[in-house]
Formats: sequence, C-alpha cells, structure tokens
Amino acid sequence: MKKVWLSVWMFLALALVVADVAAMETPTEIVRSTTDEVLARVKSDRDALRQDPAKMYALVSELIFPRFDFPIMAQWVLGTHWKGADEQVREVFIGQFRKLLVRTYATALLEFSDQAISYPDATATKKGRTAVVRQEIEQAGSSPIALGYRLHNTEGTWKVFDVSVDGVSLVKTYRASFSSIINSGGLAGLIETLSAKNSEISQ
Repeated sequence: MKKVWLSVWMFLALALVVADVAAMETPTEIVRSTTDEVLARVKSDRDALRQDPAKMYALVSELIFPRFDFPIMAQWVLGTHWKGADEQVREVFIGQFRKLLVRTYATALLEFSDQAISYPDATATKKGRTAVVRQEIEQAGSSPIALGYRLHNTEGTWKVFDVSVDGVSLVKTYRASFSSIINSGGLAGLIETLSAKNSEISQ
C-alpha cells in the first residue's frame, strides 16, 4: 500500500513540474508581450510622460526591468573589478547602473513614433540555458534597426542579460566606457560619476 501511495505522490509531483514548465513563458513571448505592453502605454500616455519624466522612469521600472538580470549585467560590465568589490559596493553600483539604464530606455521610448516591429525568427535561438530573441524596428527610408535580446533561464524564469543594437552589445559598450573611468578614478570614481548623472532621476 505504501508503494502505491508513493507512486501516486511521485506522479502528482511530476505533473506539477510539467504543468509549471508548460506555463512558463518562452523567451520570444516575454520580449513580444513586454514590448507590446510598454509601447501601448507610451502611445496612450505620451503627452503626460513627456511632461513628467518621473512617470516615464516609473513605467520602465515597472514593465521592463523586472525582466532584466541586473546582478549578472553588472558583473559582466565591471569584469575583473567586480571580484575586488565587497557586497555593499556591488549593491550601490547595481543601483546606479540600473538608474542609468532607466534614463536611457526612457529617452529612447519617448522618441519611438509607432514604427512597425517584427520578429525575423518565429522562435528564439536557444543554446543550453541561454536564448537570443531578434527584433527589427522599421525605419522610413533606411534599413530596420536590428535588436537582439540575450536571455538566460534562472530559477525557471527567462531574464535578459544583454541587449544588442545593430550587433553592438550594450554590456560590452558600457564595459569599455566604464573601464576608462575606473582606471582613472577607481570603482568609487565610477559610482560617483554615475550618481551625479542619475541625480535628476526620482525613483
């Protein structure tokens, strides 16, 4: 009898796992649904968002950045400097880096003017626990802007850890930019620089 109940419990546990996996959004679904929701909000509230930047920053924080893995992005951006930083310094840097990206994304979204967005690949290109979702933004009179979202599966959830624009990686770009600041003023100098740039952002 014990063996019967054990088999039942094992079956139920397996069924729950399978159901959870089936319910998990795919990388392409995550990028597509997030993009659609954000652009719908920007389109409907554009005037209010332009008049009050804090509302635009809040929208980015609410809808986009929960999909991002900032600790991993920060670690890759700092490279070897990450290892030499204590936990408190790391947390401060992650916070300032996040605010910088909030401002960057908010500015780009407000400039968006209802261009058509397409997905060249029906599904994400997967390799192990990572995936790439490709997106194209049509531009009148010129080639479309090619975006690439790199995601990884962490604890059953797909999260973005890098974005490329026309093949140029955001993480690599910031890593090169920050490296020169760190070389001259250390990691503390970089955090101070970011803090000054982010001072007008109210979260």
